[in-house]
Amino acid sequence: MDAVHKPSLTESFSHYFKVDIAESAAQKEQVFQIRYRVYCEEFKYESVEHFSDQREIDDYDEYSRHCLITHRQTGMPAGCVRLVPAIGVREKKPLPLEKYCRESLDQQLIDNLMLERSSVCEISRLAVDGAFRRRTGETLTRFGEINGLQFSPQEQRTFSSIAVACFFAATVLTELDSRTNVFAMMEPFLPRMMHRSGIDFQRVGKDIDYHGIRAPYFITTQAVLDSMHPDLRELYQWIKESIVK
Repeated sequence: MDAVHKPSLTESFSHYFKVDIAESAAQKEQVFQIRYRVYCEEFKYESVEHFSDQREIDDYDEYSRHCLITHRQTGMPAGCVRLVPAIGVREKKPLPLEKYCRESLDQQLIDNLMLERSSVCEISRLAVDGAFRRRTGETLTRFGEINGLQFSPQEQRTFSSIAVACFFAATVLTELDSRTNVFAMMEPFLPRMMHRSGIDFQRVGKDIDYHGIRAPYFITTQAVLDSMHPDLRELYQWIKESIVK
């Protein structure tokens, strides 16, 4: 008797979700609405009163690149992330972490990296919609899981990969845009989750209470590509093919 085929992570994820660059106005609306639900309504990082149209948006969005993950069957937006390119000198056009979390940065360490400003970006606003977080006891993090809609157990097993897929989508953009020196402000569990994927960030500063306890991290695109686990490499390649089409 033939062995039952067990779908790979990529086969399962691609069956239930699609990944796109959010280029149209409608796609960007979905991105901003996810962020509103997660950042304003659910976790209260931003006041709902500041976003009466239920779109969480800031000055960086106009020139950022956005990715959107959509649940195929329902058409529901499941996750999003953005890439903010460094434009101009830090003093006049700071990245979000340089503007809002400057006191947490080890600026001497960062300066010693000798980075060309035109190669720098920040990955930020990574969010997974609450409907796609399911596991009891993980509701305290934006990338944990809670009971959501009526999804099959097989489908639910892919939900924990949405945050990783968002990060991979942003990493594809770093390749495409030659913004391969990457910063991010991250909650403590996210670097740990990425470490389990084989991806290790370099910490470049201290904890700060900004939308919860976060710290600044740095990684190069090449380090991500060189160190990710083989099953994730397949997922990354599928995401890249989805975006470069």
